[in-house]
Amino acid sequence: MSQRNPASDGSGSPPRRRATGTWAVVAVLLGIGIVVPLLVGLYDRETPTLWGFPFFYWFQFAMIPVVSVLTFVAFRLSLSATAKDRPTFGLPAEPESPEDDR
Repeated sequence: MSQRNPASDGSGSPPRRRATGTWAVVAVLLGIGIVVPLLVGLYDRETPTLWGFPFFYWFQFAMIPVVSVLTFVAFRLSLSATAKDRPTFGLPAEPESPEDDR
């Protein structure tokens, strides 16, 4: 069954997606996790050591939980932003689950 998109302009094309502040925050959070490990000059040294490990090793290991938390926060923000964007595209606020069809 086809539903009419209330936000369309009548030309049949979907409405343009506008970047919101939430999506910008998601991009920044994910960008940090991508760019910081690529900046090798930031951690290309041996001191300070931690339990005998040079800085370049333990910094990279420390980045794993940091980037994981940033990715989780970005994911949760994207879920809420998607829920807000769905009505704009004529979709229900929550996607239907397969159990609803029974």
